[in-house]
Amino acid sequence: MDTSLDPALQQYLNDIDDFIAREITPLQLANDNNRFFDHRREDARTNWNSTPHSGLPSKDWEKLLEDCRQRADKAGFYRFSLPTKYGGKNGSNLWMAVIREHLAARGLGLFNDLQNEHSIVGNFPDIIMFDNWGNQAQKDEFIWGRLNGTRATTFGLTEPGHGSDATHMSTRAVRETRDGVAGWRIDGAKAWQTGMHRATHCTIFARTSGKNGDAKGITAFIVPATTDGIKVESYEWTFNMPTDHATVSITNVFIPDSAVFGPIGGGLSLAQAFVHENRIRQAASSLGAAKYCINESVKYSRQRKPFGTDLAKNQAIQFPLVELATQVEMLQLLIRKTANEMDNMSREGIAFALSDKVSMCNYWANRLCTQAADQAMQVHGAIGYSRHKPFEHIYRHHRRYRITEGSEEIQMRKVAAYLFGYIGPRKAELSRL
Repeated sequence: MDTSLDPALQQYLNDIDDFIAREITPLQLANDNNRFFDHRREDARTNWNSTPHSGLPSKDWEKLLEDCRQRADKAGFYRFSLPTKYGGKNGSNLWMAVIREHLAARGLGLFNDLQNEHSIVGNFPDIIMFDNWGNQAQKDEFIWGRLNGTRATTFGLTEPGHGSDATHMSTRAVRETRDGVAGWRIDGAKAWQTGMHRATHCTIFARTSGKNGDAKGITAFIVPATTDGIKVESYEWTFNMPTDHATVSITNVFIPDSAVFGPIGGGLSLAQAFVHENRIRQAASSLGAAKYCINESVKYSRQRKPFGTDLAKNQAIQFPLVELATQVEMLQLLIRKTANEMDNMSREGIAFALSDKVSMCNYWANRLCTQAADQAMQVHGAIGYSRHKPFEHIYRHHRRYRITEGSEEIQMRKVAAYLFGYIGPRKAELSRL
């Protein structure tokens, strides 16, 4: 099997690197913008005294990110993964995985800072949701609005009392007519509403029928963020600051029927519409970050000479990095193989035949990245633990992906269900045992 990169893909990576050198690195180094990436990064990115909620991203930080995205969009890189009808290039899962790995392996920089899902090559789960499930009016408003910066939506599935158990959500929507307008009343609460501070709308999932635990009966609604009854209760401070993760209460919120997003009772299909593409790309990013940590550790251990000899000559340094490097090589093959197979089947086919492989890639890559960052800190010693190196930032950022995007445990449960034949291609075979 030929595992070499398509020459066209390698050229695209070269084009990306040239663009970064030509436009993005100079922007990062201008006007002390490097404060957002050097040892001052967490402090520079965070508005510690914002009112009424402290800890939000600073305006200068978000303005710089927007400047970068506009440049990437103008250069033709930003929309790469999107369909051509939205100005994209129909970027495949394989190409996106390789690109995300490549960018993350470069280390920290304005070109790709996944703490807030920023990259010169964008990922657009919200646009894919609207493209697959929105009516024409919703597509016109929210897809093009997202791309021109006039619309931003949060994703309201998780609740203060319910995370992975989404089918047990407490938020309810009931039919109601107000002032002669037919619609819905929503009551409940949502947690970890990323980007709420700049959102124009919230995509809120609520149970409209059925009982707790039913996959059917959950409906998605598009609710303007300024609607009466939508209140930000708090922004939760996190391991990696700044924070834009809100807890939102929903009290007596009325919306018209036109706010229904997708089929009534079929909202979970929206929530899962992009899960496999998102997870394989996140896995690739974690893989790239792990490679960066390993490579930096190798270089440092060759340069550092305690007791007059290379630090790298010590097996206590060599062996942990050998194990990590071995896992990187194997995981890279699995990610690329899985991404390539995803490109050759429908979403339904992926969910049936490849969901376990996607979960394998994702949970193991995220764990591997945190292990590599931890080992890089150990190899570098005190300077590795300091914020003068990026390893603590990489660790703190990627540690969250062992919880979000489907926790490790949830993804391992998915793999186990396939392995033991409770679902997936071997269900019939293993059910006969």
